[in-house]
Order: sequence, then structure tokens, then C-alpha cells
Amino acid sequence: MAFWWSLLVLALAFAIGKFLLWLIPPKVPSIDVDASDVLDDGNQAQENSFIYVPPRGAAQQSGTKVQCYEPAIMKYLGYVPALTPYEVREQVEKVRKAQKMWAKTSFKQRRQFLRILLKYIIKHQALICEISSRDTGKTMVDASLGEIMTTCEKIHWLLSEGEKWLKPEYRSSGRSMLHKSARVEFHPLGVIGAIVSWNYPFHNIFNPMLAALFSGNGIVIKISENASWSGCFYFRIIQSALAAIGAPEDLVEVITGFGETGEALVSSADKVIFVGSPGVGKMIMRGASETLIPVTLELGGKDAFIVCEDVDVDHVAQIAVRAVLQSSGQNCAGAERFYVHRSIYSSFVSKVTQIIKSVTAGPPLAGRYDMGALCMHEHSEKLEGLVNDAIDKGAEIVARGSFGPIGGDAVDQYYPPTVIVNVNHSMRLMQEEAFGPIMPIMKFSSDEEVVKLANDSRYGLGCAVFSGNQSHAREIASQIHCGFAAVNDFAATYMCQSLPFGGVKHSGFGRFGGAEGLRACCLVKAVVEDRWWPYIKTVIPKPIQYPVAESAFEFQESLVEALYGLSIWDRLKALVSVLKVLTEQHSTNSSKLK
Repeated sequence: MAFWWSLLVLALAFAIGKFLLWLIPPKVPSIDVDASDVLDDGNQAQENSFIYVPPRGAAQQSGTKVQCYEPAIMKYLGYVPALTPYEVREQVEKVRKAQKMWAKTSFKQRRQFLRILLKYIIKHQALICEISSRDTGKTMVDASLGEIMTTCEKIHWLLSEGEKWLKPEYRSSGRSMLHKSARVEFHPLGVIGAIVSWNYPFHNIFNPMLAALFSGNGIVIKISENASWSGCFYFRIIQSALAAIGAPEDLVEVITGFGETGEALVSSADKVIFVGSPGVGKMIMRGASETLIPVTLELGGKDAFIVCEDVDVDHVAQIAVRAVLQSSGQNCAGAERFYVHRSIYSSFVSKVTQIIKSVTAGPPLAGRYDMGALCMHEHSEKLEGLVNDAIDKGAEIVARGSFGPIGGDAVDQYYPPTVIVNVNHSMRLMQEEAFGPIMPIMKFSSDEEVVKLANDSRYGLGCAVFSGNQSHAREIASQIHCGFAAVNDFAATYMCQSLPFGGVKHSGFGRFGGAEGLRACCLVKAVVEDRWWPYIKTVIPKPIQYPVAESAFEFQESLVEALYGLSIWDRLKALVSVLKVLTEQHSTNSSKLK
């Protein structure tokens, strides 16, 4: 009895000790990042104070400079260089050399790098969000949700679980290899090439960078020509954190440019992660096929938002409007098709109409607006084209939000939040990715009908299903052909960074996020070795040693049944045959020796 009491006291002391250690914060150095040239304090240089008028059409995608401007007010921000293919290959080689040193670092050192980043992000949330807002037009709240929270959650998950998923994983060795140990090892691939979109410039840089570096790789990130100004500042944060732990300074590179810049990265990296359109994704695949490197593609979506008859309409309507406004040119996984059960259709439309009419769009840093500007020039024309096509085919606009004070130079950067009804799948609005604040709402009568409608899309990124009966919502979600599903919520899967993220069909393939995304940055190597070396080694049985015996096939046939026969009696009988062949072979060999 005294023994067990002693054991209990030791366990309790250990638990208390761990708790006290948990209360002691880790020692994490602070970093300083120069932000003097990106803060809008009203004293910027004269050459950066004019209104910028972007060229239209193909002229936007060429030249030696990437011009940067604030889409919400069209204020010029400056330019960054468009790197040539030769310059891209130079950057990749610099990262490749640095990666060879980084691959030897410990997980402890890599975790310290993450903690330094996390400390800076938490302390400088407003700065990071303001820079994102200026470069993309999103509001500060949307920037906080999509840039800050997602990135912090990613870091937290890597700190908590990252090492566990990169350690060797032991597997069963099977019946024929009982004397062996089998494991999977995860080694760095080398240089990851990431080509990322403009919608979340901070998170889209940090997301692939965090996974790449924690798994021992280097990375070159080609940022979007539509969000290059902010990306160059965010790169400074990474550089400062690397310097704080004494890591190679060339381990991460951020490059800017147009199509040929991205093409050069695809041809020189060891793996490519791409976030963008299906059309460009296909070009990435063709380029990667030349060097046969792995590719992860996240190509957008047309997510279904399904509302069953037994929901709390007021509650779900608020979530629906949030989903729409987040997709106003800012969200990578916006709900774009709304299916509402016929019995609550009118009340749902009435509620979202009421909410949308209260929404105001305007320059996000000039006031408290619900929605900001569209990031991409000419995007409002695309949205208008989709809506006009729907109206021509019988749809009806029932509500629109309002605008705050918008300068005449920036009026084309805004599109009012819009609720549109009487839609169907013959309309482009229900088939093409809109990336805008448009809520097309369609009726459905049965589960079978809504599942068919939801799957009637070339995209398959995600879905959201709402029902007062959670098992009912889960059953519908399980039938939607997509990469992730939220039951009674929207986009919640992305905040669970332990989960993989990605789609099917024209939404791409491969995953980032979770163990699947982390291991996708690795060379996955299968390793087998003797379990009890050197006492038990692999010995080729006599009947199948060269030259093989006449009984070689009989031996193999019996061995297979001895190992894999369906009943124990069949296996025992076959084992007797195996031993018989071995005995006969031994006798034959002995006779030859005499």
C-alpha cells in the first residue's frame, strides 16, 4: 500500500511541476521591423501622393515594374521590380544553398522562430491589418479574421503538433516481414516554390512559408502583382525573425513580377504550391510536368450554402451575409450559391434583405464601413456582367447595400452588396466564380434536389449546411462532392488548422494545412530494417537460392498459403508442406556433398 501512495505522490508532484512550468512564459526575443515607409502619416513623398490610373486589359500584365496603389482610394503607393527568369533562378539557388544548412536545425530552433513571429504578429496586429487593407481594400475586421487569426492558429498548431507529424512513423511490417521494422521518414524536399493570390496577402505568404520552414525546406514566394506592396513589407518580418535565431538570411525569398516570373519559379523549384485560377493552374501543371515536380493547386470555388427548413432564420441570415461580404473580393472560400428550403424561402430572403440594406461600403480606413473595395481593377465590370446575364434570364434584384463617400477616381473599385432571387443554373452567376458581394438565392424542396444542385458545379472546394437537426445537416454535407464541409457554420474548417485544406474538380488537388499539408512539403521515404540485427537476418531459403530447386514453386505456393490462408488449419497444413520441402532440400544437398 505504501508503494502505491508513494507513486501517487510522485505523479501529483510531476503534474504540479508541469503546471508551474506552463505558467512560466518562454523567453522569446522581440524584433523590430522598419515600417516608416509604409505608414500613411500624411507626410509621404510627393511622387507617391497622386491618383493612379491603371492600364486596362493585357497591358496590366507586362513591363519591368509592378505598379502598386490603394484600390479603395486609387492612391499611388510606388512600384516593385518585375523579376526576369534569370533573376528568379538566381534567387532559387540562393535559397537552395541556405536550405542545406537549415535542414540540419532542430525542431526546438524552428519553434523559436515561430514564437518570435507570433509575438510580433500579436503586438502589431493593427499595423499588419492596415497594410493589408491599404493594398487590397478589405476592412480592418476582415483583415483581422482572415490575416491575423488564421496565421496565429497555424503557428499555434505547428508549435503544438508539428514535430509529432514529422517524426518517423512506425508501421506494421506484415506477416512475411515479422523480423523487420517498418517506418516512414519525412525529409525536406529542398526549395518550395509558392505562387500566391492577392486576397489575403499576409496569410498567403505566411501559410506556405510556415509549413515549408518547419519541415526543413527553404521557400521562394511569388506574390501577386495585385498585392505586391504589402507583401514586400511582410517579407521584412520574416527576415527579422530569421536573423533573430541566426538562421541563413537567404532561406526565404519573396519575388515580384508577372507571368514569366512565376513560370521561371515553376521550372526551378522542387515543389510548387499555387493559389489562383483554374486557367493558370493548368499552366502551372504543364510547366511542372517538364521537371516532374509535385504540385498543390488551390483554384477557387463556388461553395454551396444550404439552409434547411428547421433553422433559426435570423441566426443563419447573419452568417450568410457575413459569408457574402467576406467573398467581396477578399475571401478565398466564399459562399457563392445559396439554396434555401421552399418553406422558409420568403422569410430568409426578407431577413437577408433587411441586413444587406443596412450594409455600407466605403474606403475602409476612412470610416467604420461594413465592406471595403474590390482589390482588382475592372472586377466590378465582371460582376455587373454576371448580374446582367442573370436578370436577362429572369432573375430579380431585391436588395442592395449603400456606399459611403467614395472619390470619383475610385468608384469603379466598389460593387454594392446585392441580393438576387429567381436564379437558376442556366445563369453564369450560378456557375462561374464571382468573387464578389452577390447573394443569389435559389429554392429547393428536398434533400435529393439540393444535393444534386450543390454538386452541379465544376468547382468542389467547400460547402456549408445548416439544419436544426445536426445529423440531418451532416448527412447532406456528406453527399456534397467537395474538399471540406462546415455543419451549421461557415468556413470554420479553415480555423481548425489541424485539418487539410483543398478541393476537387476545378478547385484543384493536393492539400495544405494539417498533417497532410505539412507532410506534402516532404520527401516521404519508406524504410525497412532488421528488427533484431545482427541476431536475425534475412536468409534466402534454400529452394529458391540460385540455381533454384525443382521444388522452388511448390515451396513458394505453400509459403503463401502458410502466411495468408483464410483459416488456421489451412495455414498449419501449408506450413507442414513448407517444412517438408525444406527438409527434402536439405537431404538432397547433404547427398550431393557425400
